[in-house]
Amino acid sequence: MKPEILEAADAAMPAALDRLFELLRIQSISTDSAFAEPCSAAADWLVEDLTSIGFTASRRDTPGHPMVVAHHDGPGPHVLFYGHYDVQPVDPLELWNSNPFDPQLEDTPKGKVIRARGASDDKGQLMTFVEACRVLKAETGALPCKITILFEGEEESGSPSLTPFLKANADELRADFAMVCDTGMWDADTPAICTTLRGLVGEEVTIQGADIDLHSGGYGGPAVNPLRVLSHILAGLHDADGRVTLDGFYDGVAPISNATRAQWDSLNFDEAAFLGAVGLSHLAGEQGFSALEQNWARPTAEINGIWGGYTGKGFKTVLPAKAHAKVSFRLVGTQDPAKVRSAFRAHVNAMLPPDCTATFKEHGSGPATVLPSDSAEFALSAAALSDEWPNASVFTGGGGSIPIVGHFKEILGMNSVMIGFALDDDAIHSPNEKYNLASFQKGIRSWVRVLSKLGAA
Repeated sequence: MKPEILEAADAAMPAALDRLFELLRIQSISTDSAFAEPCSAAADWLVEDLTSIGFTASRRDTPGHPMVVAHHDGPGPHVLFYGHYDVQPVDPLELWNSNPFDPQLEDTPKGKVIRARGASDDKGQLMTFVEACRVLKAETGALPCKITILFEGEEESGSPSLTPFLKANADELRADFAMVCDTGMWDADTPAICTTLRGLVGEEVTIQGADIDLHSGGYGGPAVNPLRVLSHILAGLHDADGRVTLDGFYDGVAPISNATRAQWDSLNFDEAAFLGAVGLSHLAGEQGFSALEQNWARPTAEINGIWGGYTGKGFKTVLPAKAHAKVSFRLVGTQDPAKVRSAFRAHVNAMLPPDCTATFKEHGSGPATVLPSDSAEFALSAAALSDEWPNASVFTGGGGSIPIVGHFKEILGMNSVMIGFALDDDAIHSPNEKYNLASFQKGIRSWVRVLSKLGAA
């Protein structure tokens, strides 16, 4: 790759910022129907911008907010790039230091930042890729890879239109692999490629006892209390060492390799600082595993909410007729979500005393994702990122889930490379969201390097 291309990217930064600020001003909040028109406007803006670079771009309407699909020929591998143009609501507005849709470039003790809703999640991120394509096209007259772009407008509202859209347009969207820019750096100087994501099972359980709430003075003792029953059942999900007790729960869970452990150890992760930042001091998960292992490579069972009886002001002495809880399971390896759900329900039913029944409500599920970090696209991307940033790139795990990565695998039959330039302090989904100017500028340069290296392989 010619160094002049990177110099051109730097020279084009003022214009790139102007374009990003235009997109950030569009109030594309997908969760609120009052912002349907701005969501469509954001899609139209992206179609026009991609067309100006030379993409064949179009807005694709869905039952919800539009998709943007664009294509550009190239000699290298076929890459599908994914991002989302929709953003989270801005509430509480009074906690913002400036208008969330009036982007500002601010000086901070850690350097210049772009302050606006969507600056990091995900408009700033997706525009790093778009600007890289613009620079490559302007400087070379072509792109080094064949590129398809998919920009979604419902990621922040559960992506209800995504799966049907992928299935209906699978032949058009299928590529050699996908690249997803909705993740982050390990730190401000160390780029990262996320190689694993945990799966998820969500369950809501209701324990029914008597037909109505009962006076605890008249029935306390003789009558079963569903809250006590539920508490006992939930307490039985873990043993004294923090292991989940469900039958077969650890089927498909493998230990991490020595090479992976060595790389994670080299990150010098500060567990004390990690917990201290949220007012905690003791590692509370499955014993015998580090915080990184617990977060990236071990499955969990967590109680997310429990309620029943009287919880209003004052005091009301009742035995509730019903008790409820929401429980989630994070999955790793090849754990089967359906088997985990069945094991949880069997655990609940086995612990029910007489006069109690249990009903269940599903809240979604998905398997864990393990990506082939030994593949050529991972190696080439890692090398390209290492050329750009002060520190060499690292492979990391993900404690959460990014559903699109699983959809690409299941529906389009392809793996993803997850590269992003967000930082932990970007305050995504919160007031005063920001994106470091260095993340934007070096993100553009990074994609120039990545695409060039992929195309030259």
